[in-house]
Amino acid sequence: MKSFFIGNLEVKLPVIQGGMGVGVSLSGLASAVANEGGIGVISCAGLGLIYHKSPGDYLSKCISGLVREIKMAKEKSKGIIGVNIMVALSNYADMVRTSIAEKADVIFAGAGLPFDLPSYLTGGSKTKLVPIVSSSRAARIICDKWRNNYGYLPDAIVVEGPKAGGHLGFKLNQIEDEQYALERLVPEVVSTAAAYEGEKHIPVIAAGGISTGKDMLRFLDMGASAVQMGTMFITTNECDASETFKNVFVNARSEDVKIIQSPVGMPGRAIDGEFIQSVERGNEVPKNCPFHCIKTCDYTKSPYCIVQALYQAAKGNMKKGYAFTGMNVHLSQKISSVKEVIANLKAEFLKAKLERGGA
Repeated sequence: MKSFFIGNLEVKLPVIQGGMGVGVSLSGLASAVANEGGIGVISCAGLGLIYHKSPGDYLSKCISGLVREIKMAKEKSKGIIGVNIMVALSNYADMVRTSIAEKADVIFAGAGLPFDLPSYLTGGSKTKLVPIVSSSRAARIICDKWRNNYGYLPDAIVVEGPKAGGHLGFKLNQIEDEQYALERLVPEVVSTAAAYEGEKHIPVIAAGGISTGKDMLRFLDMGASAVQMGTMFITTNECDASETFKNVFVNARSEDVKIIQSPVGMPGRAIDGEFIQSVERGNEVPKNCPFHCIKTCDYTKSPYCIVQALYQAAKGNMKKGYAFTGMNVHLSQKISSVKEVIANLKAEFLKAKLERGGA
């Protein structure tokens, strides 16, 4: 596995740990992945719930919670620490400003197109900006808008296909359509990024349903510089969610995975369970909204509160929540360490390379 650069940051292991909220990837998981040479990523979704004992309102608690998580991750690791920020968050701007002020190494911004992300950079800030897209068209639009409005191009681009866990940037009828498969998207986005090569080298990171070293080799051969993986890191000792939550993944079968409609307004891939079935019966309708965490969420029309559902699940209360997952959750057989997951990934990668006849 070759290292690659995001700007002047050398990423020794070309693996980015996906940002998973609420409370699944915090400083514990992020620092462990960073210590192995990859990029560890803190999810800032729902931090106000996790830090509910902090002073102030929900939005204030999100800010102080993010400050705390970045500081703890940096204390535990000298590696690269990123933050995942959903553009759909009502406190998106606060989370971006806080990440830059706390010197997060990278911001990954998805669940919406982050057209104004470079506007938050301050003099001397070294935080790298990486949009998450689901098409080459979106990649090109972001590159052109950033260049025209801010004289800035992305430091890397994550292209996430329809086999990812959580919110998907696709319509329901596109999820199973081969025209939108990651295998088609990666070469297209690599080609788009190459068009700006004279101005800036923009590495492309493949994401969505990548679970093995063999998968990894396939996408690197297509021109990706790295891969993003989320689900495979959930069943690790260092993952910040509860043991109950992790065991949902260990016990999940491929037939337990289903596409749901999220209150955010996007389809999402999740593990079916008691809570999702209760939602389908109309039993989880929120009576009010104390958080206002998502720009597009209207609690009077929402079938349930997503931030509460994800928070409760991560704590282990599966009767009141559910788990987002990638397509290959059935490969999660046991709880192990991040070091073991990455060692296994490297062994699979080497085996696939030898079988292909590569050096």
